[in-house]
Amino acid sequence: MRGLKIIIVGKIRTGFHSEAFNFYLKKIKKYTSVELLVARDVKDESIRLRLEKEAELILERISARDLVIVLDEKGKSFNSRDFSSWLGKWQEDPGRIPCFIIGGAYGLSDKIKSRADLLMGLGPITLPHELAGVILMEQIYRGYTILKGHPYHH
Repeated sequence: MRGLKIIIVGKIRTGFHSEAFNFYLKKIKKYTSVELLVARDVKDESIRLRLEKEAELILERISARDLVIVLDEKGKSFNSRDFSSWLGKWQEDPGRIPCFIIGGAYGLSDKIKSRADLLMGLGPITLPHELAGVILMEQIYRGYTILKGHPYHH
């Protein structure tokens, strides 16, 4: 497996979110490499301008080879086994690198959503980006353990 990429708008500042995010990041790195990129969150702008500027920062970090998976509350939801199966398929595509994108406080612009190969939901609820990051990391870790037959998922 070739690795994956995660782009998140804004740093994970809260201690317990950061600790949990890094806990799962370390566990995932036992299975694959992870490129973690932070796009700074833009302040002091209208929401529309903020989203546009954040979109520019995100697009600078996306390559043509990336399989862009945008987290969005209206996106496709997976159960853990289905997500694991998709994760395995994404990782085996020799021409693409799975690239998960987590928006900031105001979500993501339509420009980013239209660039997505898949809108993926973590459920119909809205989550703070820090918590969404932790949940995504746990599900990626869970996905790899399912693929490898590890007993974490039972």
